[in-house]
Amino acid sequence: MEPEAEPVAEEEDEAPPQAPRRRSGIDPEHIRHRGPVFHFFWPFTRYLVTNLFAGLAMFLFEGLNRTIVIGKENVGEEPNTVLLPNHQSMIDGFLVAYAVFFPRSLVRPMLLPWLPAAWENFFENPVMRWFADNWKCIPVKQGRRDFGAMKRMEACLRNGIMIVFPEGTRSRDGRLLPPRSGIGYVMLKTRPKAIPVCMDGMDRTLPVGRTLPRVFKTIYLYYGRPVDISEFLGKPPDRETAQAAIDKVFSHVHRYQKILERYRRYRRHLLADKPFFYRIYEI
Repeated sequence: MEPEAEPVAEEEDEAPPQAPRRRSGIDPEHIRHRGPVFHFFWPFTRYLVTNLFAGLAMFLFEGLNRTIVIGKENVGEEPNTVLLPNHQSMIDGFLVAYAVFFPRSLVRPMLLPWLPAAWENFFENPVMRWFADNWKCIPVKQGRRDFGAMKRMEACLRNGIMIVFPEGTRSRDGRLLPPRSGIGYVMLKTRPKAIPVCMDGMDRTLPVGRTLPRVFKTIYLYYGRPVDISEFLGKPPDRETAQAAIDKVFSHVHRYQKILERYRRYRRHLLADKPFFYRIYEI
């Protein structure tokens, strides 16, 4: 992983005041479709499985590809933090989590983030469902109007860290899609530390329709500063307010995407006259 790049830092809003952690009727540590035996072993299996795949992610993103991370100091470790990246591939969650929390998660497993995931992609197959549960995925039914999933997201977020892809689906060409209002409702209820995240290059590494990742690509990941959503907290928690809240956060992702595009061109210019082994990874 390379050091932070100096030409892209910009000033942003201060972090919003954190909401007090409230009790919820939903236990974030309970999976409805799992029995007592699974729950007994779950703290151990999710630690082993998630950190194992984090190690594999390190090999993929750092060994077979090059990953440039900017701004990871903006994330922190406190509960009630939600990371809101754009979505380009099936393994984006591993990249966003690994780049900022591994290897600290080996000694602080509570840093392993929750991740809402589409039921049809991660939970229909029993084997994939076992892995998804151990990756701390929250199943979201097809159509995304899953209010039970939103309630569990609230409970998990208040007690931990979560990654949510506001677009709801992967981009086919790297362009950003409009964010959906679902996570906006959760944000209005939990008042989290909302971190916009922008990735660039995963659509080239594992595009839609491809099974195995490509290698020798350069991936960029930009963690922004927390976005203040306090202006929406006194308004009625309806769809319009929820959409406005997530639109404000995602507007920063749009800005970061333009920054990363400029940075990619800047690196291409710097490496243009270097020997081949400097350019082994696609810029």
